[in-house]
Amino acid sequence: MKRSLLVLGLLAVLAGACAVSAVAATFTVASDTTWPPFEWAGADGQLYGFDLDVMRLIAILEGYDVNIVSYSWDIIFDDVGIGRVDIGASGATITAEREMKVDFSAPYWTSNQAIIVKADSGLNIATALLSGKKIGAQVGTTGAKWVQEQLIDKGIKVELKEYTLYPLAVLDLLNGNVDAVVQDEPASRASVAADARLAITGVIETGEQFGFFVANGDPKGLLPKINDGLQKLKASTAWDNLITAYMGGADPAKVEAAWKAASSFLAAKDAVGFAKALAAGVTAP
Repeated sequence: MKRSLLVLGLLAVLAGACAVSAVAATFTVASDTTWPPFEWAGADGQLYGFDLDVMRLIAILEGYDVNIVSYSWDIIFDDVGIGRVDIGASGATITAEREMKVDFSAPYWTSNQAIIVKADSGLNIATALLSGKKIGAQVGTTGAKWVQEQLIDKGIKVELKEYTLYPLAVLDLLNGNVDAVVQDEPASRASVAADARLAITGVIETGEQFGFFVANGDPKGLLPKINDGLQKLKASTAWDNLITAYMGGADPAKVEAAWKAASSFLAAKDAVGFAKALAAGVTAP
């Protein structure tokens, strides 16, 4: 009898161990959540955005969980690079300089730079970039680099004003403190959708590629999971539905409402159902 109880006890321990091992791993995703449509924080504290939903859906497809946290742009590459957080998802262009700190996934998005002006300014793509103009961009971004290398370094005497966040640059534009803002095209379209006083006066073909990123050397073996999940996502209807929801120039407030209505599919681990419901909610009249 005692032997039977001992065997049953061992079986219970083994069953418990198996249950523990079956619990999905959780990885922390860092994002500068100030940049719709790629990532932003709603007034309710919920985090939205194309990048963040791609991360959520990859996690569903690959069988792990993610904890998404807001992070400062100026330290995100350093902290991901040393493993303080697991994954960076923040509309990051893949560059050789950044690859010295982090390892990037396969590219998931190709972007160009757009020039935002006040809608009543009368400026076009040429006059917005003339000598004497003040141009805003977020520090450490492709937009700031383009203004420096393609204008200032080539002798065009514009003034580059750099900001800690792009929303501050756009606010300064509205207040008349800069003449234009240079930022990625999808984010620029989101800015214009949110405020009719803004307009895009031109697009600069830069063709930069965005990637997710992990610690240097990928010690946790995350890149194969991210890249495999990306392939699965792009092969499904979910990818096109995310693009429809986020990249069509919809007002972020409308996206937020559609996201909340679709969120039950995330809880049910239904990647395809979530993206379909999100796109339907955004495009509904």
